[in-house]
Amino acid sequence: MSNTAIKIPQTENPVLDVLKMRWSPRAFSEKAIDEKAIATLLEAASWAPSSMNAQPWRYIYAHKGTPAFEKMWDCLLPGNQPWVKNAAVLMLNIGYTFLDQFLVPNRHFMHDCGMANANLFTQATALDIYGHLLGGFDEAKTKLAFGLGEKEEPVCFVALGYLGEAESLEEPFRTRELAPRTRKGLSEIAQRL
Repeated sequence: MSNTAIKIPQTENPVLDVLKMRWSPRAFSEKAIDEKAIATLLEAASWAPSSMNAQPWRYIYAHKGTPAFEKMWDCLLPGNQPWVKNAAVLMLNIGYTFLDQFLVPNRHFMHDCGMANANLFTQATALDIYGHLLGGFDEAKTKLAFGLGEKEEPVCFVALGYLGEAESLEEPFRTRELAPRTRKGLSEIAQRL
């Protein structure tokens, strides 16, 4: 069974195929992602809902084989570096922690960045591009490396690429790549009152 087939869940209720197809691989192929596709992903992110329509997100990105990609890769924790090196593109999602127009902190910026990332990933899935969100990075190093201001927070890195073969991965990543996806049941995450 391919790593794609084993990752498609059998849902209890009808769910859009594009949502069922989305998963977070670690094996990426050598195929590059062109700028038109990147622009499409970023535009999809831009249309995410946000509190007060503040759109408190920004993305910076680099293609594999460039010094900027290496700079991003160097900010990741060692547990992510072995497989992320094969991604076609690395992005850094940055959130704005302050609503300048209202002169107040933006307590919803992480949620809003998550919505933008969800849009980006849904669009990526529709283009047969796969992504993996990364919270395992050195925050202080990232802030310094990319000159983030006091109102900017590195939310996550995003590894993007076309799907590769699980056999290209070292352990423990290979086994994880071939394991079925699971989720908590609805009774664990929702309650009717």
